Amino acid sequence: MSKWFFANLLLLLVAVWQISKSSFLINIHIVIGFIGLLFFLFNWTRQAVFSTIRNTPKRKTKIKLANFSKKIVPFHRWTGTTAFVIVMIHAIMVIHRYGLHLQWHKMIAGLIAGMLLTAMVISGWLRLFWPSVRKRKWHIYIGMSLFFIIFIHILL
Repeated sequence: MSKWFFANLLLLLVAVWQISKSSFLINIHIVIGFIGLLFFLFNWTRQAVFSTIRNTPKRKTKIKLANFSKKIVPFHRWTGTTAFVIVMIHAIMVIHRYGLHLQWHKMIAGLIAGMLLTAMVISGWLRLFWPSVRKRKWHIYIGMSLFFIIFIHILL
């Protein structure tokens, strides 16, 4: 298994831990943010699958994972776009509730994550119409950056 599977699991566990240690009543904007995270992690798991395909020596495992990934491909862009919409709803609710405070580290990390998610969705859709190696690499690098910024956002 890829290190990305473990990283995804760690991010999910940290998010669940942060939600569970908050107050007894969980705010709706946190639930919506968590749902957006689930959509993001569902899509980001494809990176873990591709990484496993590249690194595993077993041909049967490669074929099985490639066939699994092939079934998910038609939904990839729409899942990412859904994550984007849900996360934007989360951001609007947070800004409406707390205001835009750029001195708060959590809000800065969230805004950076929002910008990266926007770039991620745009680069994903651009790859559909004008595919290139450069766009594919940008899409992956943006995704990696987004993963770590989300991790920071959740920890703060």
